[in-house]
Amino acid sequence: MPTAAHLIQDDLNLSPKQLGWLFGAFFWSYSLFQIPVGWLTERFGAQRVLAAGLIVWATATMCIGAAHSFPVVLGLRLLLGIGESVGFPAVSKLLAAVVPVRSLGVANGIVAFGYLSGPAVGTYVGGHMEDAVGWRLTFVALGGASLLWLLPWSRVKLPPRAVRRTDADKPHWWTIAKQKSLWGTALGLFSSNYVFYFMLSWIPYYLVRERGFSTAGMTDMATSAFITNAVAAIAAGWVIDKLIARGRSANNVYKTTMVFTHVGSVVCMVSMAYGSLTLALCGMFAYQALCGIQAPGVYAIPQILAGPRATGRWVGIQNSVGNFAGIVTNGLTGVLVDSLHNFTAAFLVAAVMGFIGVFGWVWMLPELKELAWEEEDKKAAAPAGELA
Repeated sequence: MPTAAHLIQDDLNLSPKQLGWLFGAFFWSYSLFQIPVGWLTERFGAQRVLAAGLIVWATATMCIGAAHSFPVVLGLRLLLGIGESVGFPAVSKLLAAVVPVRSLGVANGIVAFGYLSGPAVGTYVGGHMEDAVGWRLTFVALGGASLLWLLPWSRVKLPPRAVRRTDADKPHWWTIAKQKSLWGTALGLFSSNYVFYFMLSWIPYYLVRERGFSTAGMTDMATSAFITNAVAAIAAGWVIDKLIARGRSANNVYKTTMVFTHVGSVVCMVSMAYGSLTLALCGMFAYQALCGIQAPGVYAIPQILAGPRATGRWVGIQNSVGNFAGIVTNGLTGVLVDSLHNFTAAFLVAAVMGFIGVFGWVWMLPELKELAWEEEDKKAAAPAGELA
């Protein structure tokens, strides 16, 4: 959608504000369905839930290619969000069940390499296909190709503890929701996602409309930036695990990484707001590297804190809150660009939102280790007088 935004805008006669609604519609359903999906992954098994979600989101992608009106595309974007909502709760459940803490950096780095290289491949292939055969056929082809993933996934054999159905009532929902650290990771993710989704959704449009790139030029530039993101993610995961193996605490390594990347993103946004073309492109690539470095911690931290019993629901709640950033950033950016006719204010808002994440990842989190859920359940169930 971001790569084809200017083509869809011309074909369907859409305003920047309507584009913002299309970008943001995905996040309404994507965010709202995270919580029930987190429960489903623990009750019915993450492997099957993940496959079902893929079928939904691939079908929605293909159907967008046949849509001819704003309301229809809007509805299909909502369906796309429902399908994709299964991704992180299911994957986090699988990793928490089979990967030890000392290896979560690499494991999450590999996963991040996948979901961050996806935009790189999608931007490159999609952009050049759109240039050659139009955006409609591109959506149909890429959506259909996604379904091929079901073949290898159906043959993956996971350990029983990773796929078996579990009692998704312990620890209790209320116990999980009362954790300050849950809301810390949710705030951190909201901050991270505000900047990430702003860049993911609007940078192709920004490069074409404000910086004068052609569709092909924008495609190559954005693809290179997304590749930087993906490579940085897997490299950062490896470095994080090496530091922990050499005696550094997971607590210090992950929290230091999050502070460094959030503060760095502020500098990148300001450089893109006020810099020359060269400085803006440097800021864009630097941000993608920082985003990749940050990626392993975004889900390794909740996987450590929640453990295998609660990770699906924890990540579901965290992602539900965190992904409302996609609604806010796309809607607000559409309004700002539509009214001011430039991206300066949008980049400055992204800078402020990027800094807020430091509070969530650092000051709202305890030492990174699995919470004692039996004790937490007792605290949640005890009357206030007994706790006093």
